[in-house]
Amino acid sequence: MFLPAQTPLTRLVDRRLAAMPARRFPWGIAVVDDGGRLLYGRNPDRLFVPASTAKLFVSAVAAARLPPDGTVRTSVYATGPTTDGVVQGDLVLYGRGDPTMDRRCYGLDTTRSHACQTDPAAPLRRLADSLRALGIHAVAGDLVGDGSWLEPTLVHRAWEGYDLNWWYAAPVSGLGFNDNSVDIDWRPGPVGEPASITFSPALGDVTLANRSIVIPGDTGATLDFFRDPGTQLIRAEGRLPQGASGGTEHFALPDPNLYAAWAFGAALAGAGIEIRGSVRSTADSSAYRAARTAPPLAEIESRPFGDWIFPILNSSQNWFAEMLLKQLGRRFGSAGSWAEGLRVERRFLIDSVRIDSTQFALVDGSGLAWTNKASPLALTQVLRFVQRRPAMEALLAALPRSGARGSLRNRFLGTSLEGRVVAKPGSIAGVNGLAGYLELADGRRVTFAILVNHHTLANGTTVAMIDSLVGDIARGLAPRR
Repeated sequence: MFLPAQTPLTRLVDRRLAAMPARRFPWGIAVVDDGGRLLYGRNPDRLFVPASTAKLFVSAVAAARLPPDGTVRTSVYATGPTTDGVVQGDLVLYGRGDPTMDRRCYGLDTTRSHACQTDPAAPLRRLADSLRALGIHAVAGDLVGDGSWLEPTLVHRAWEGYDLNWWYAAPVSGLGFNDNSVDIDWRPGPVGEPASITFSPALGDVTLANRSIVIPGDTGATLDFFRDPGTQLIRAEGRLPQGASGGTEHFALPDPNLYAAWAFGAALAGAGIEIRGSVRSTADSSAYRAARTAPPLAEIESRPFGDWIFPILNSSQNWFAEMLLKQLGRRFGSAGSWAEGLRVERRFLIDSVRIDSTQFALVDGSGLAWTNKASPLALTQVLRFVQRRPAMEALLAALPRSGARGSLRNRFLGTSLEGRVVAKPGSIAGVNGLAGYLELADGRRVTFAILVNHHTLANGTTVAMIDSLVGDIARGLAPRR
């Protein structure tokens, strides 16, 4: 599937890929015009690990199938009546897969009303205030975080064990709060002492074993964070130079349903509502089925589905992508699971986008798993599908643009391509990619996908090579003078 070698585009791209170190690694490239004609191909129909460019698939399917103004509800139920302001039973916080109780912006224009959310607990405080307005001041039983609307499997079997510590591999359940992660702020202190480490939000029984030590100078940092599997114990280990500036990490917690319940418990306490029992969680869909047959005591709605796509594409938020995938499985399949979400996604990509079924094999929504596979041509097909449909405006607006807010903000700066590349980058160990649209100087637009696998280079080196290839594409397609 190569074009004749005499075309300027082919000469430029082939020359770069023939040079060291690019020639040591497998590359997949497809460049197509508005009519779908292949302008350049290098292994365009071969399967590659797509990394986060895989988010284009779940985003496109969701944008096509979910109403952009649709929402999901988080409800509060009780297992007993309310007598003299006291709930005679358990209070159940029931989630339906809302990822938007978080702290982030949902659009490029951050000055727009409600574009940004700065307080992840604000929705839970609204729920608590609603209960207080009903005259409730105590709960005789437990406070339960019920995430059973989605499957009880919370972490993907193909994700790496170390990754499970971090926000980008946070567990996926029917309840979610603060990206299912705790923010860890770390700073150096006196030499010979442990580093200064604090949690935010400080909820529940998350504890720290601080085994770090501050060392002299400003180099030699080895500080890292770990969590004992299945526990809320976070360990800080390693050295932190006294001259380090400090920073913030976002560390995943193992039970998102319990985490959301802790946060709701804090909101209830702030509203003057006492929980006399314990705070616990469940992923058993039958545990509180009877309570859910009654009207909820209070409810809140998520941000609209159209907003969910922005963090998935613009800043490559993995957890949102997985929540969206399971949402597709719950709404259009038989369960809110990875398996059903992938089945719904696959059928749409084959039947509606018309991608050859042998051109992709996806196992998650975010692209975090190494076992995801997709061809460059499959990526260009989904991008062309998006471009041809007016209903995809939210998705197109969410794609990063070179030099603008998002994951391309520092790429192509000071070049003729600043502001003219609209694309989704992706990277995991040994994998880099970029797939999107290139706006040519004469006003034409081409769709492209570039993937490189099994490389041994630093991420910045590979990114620079990909950006140079995009420059070659632009030069190779420039009108001849």
